[in-house]
Amino acid sequence: MAEIKDPENTIIMTLKDGDVVIELLPDVAPKHSERMKELARGGQYDNVAFHRVIEGFMAQTGDVEHANMEKDYNPRRSGTGGSSLPDLPAEFSKLPHDRGTLGAARSANPNSANSQFFINFKDNHFLNGQYTVYGRVISGMEHVDKIQRGEPPASPDRMISVKVAADV
Repeated sequence: MAEIKDPENTIIMTLKDGDVVIELLPDVAPKHSERMKELARGGQYDNVAFHRVIEGFMAQTGDVEHANMEKDYNPRRSGTGGSSLPDLPAEFSKLPHDRGTLGAARSANPNSANSQFFINFKDNHFLNGQYTVYGRVISGMEHVDKIQRGEPPASPDRMISVKVAADV
């Protein structure tokens, strides 16, 4: 596992193949970083499906409204919800959407990000300046690479647990 420099701004996401360690970037996107920690601390990301996983592009998850429990998983609805918290304003920066970065998923409205996010499988610079970058995988990207593909996957992989490193 990677050396964790700032446990309060580090997320440990457990997937079926192992842990993914994510460094949040509160200096770049403070509201998005805070939201991820708030949802993680509330257990809201636990057992949430990766509902949109595109080979050579990215893996999207975080629909806590529709994808939280096995019985509630509906491939037609998953990916359309957020959390009970208000949407976030865009926090665009000069950071590129490189392999392993976390981007805030949203609708056509730039200020509609809420709980959903994606992890880039490769450099996706066409997204630069259009989606908020607020974290980067610092270890475990090989586990992200193994997430089941599909839009939605027939049998989606899930975030088993998502914790703030300071809390474990």
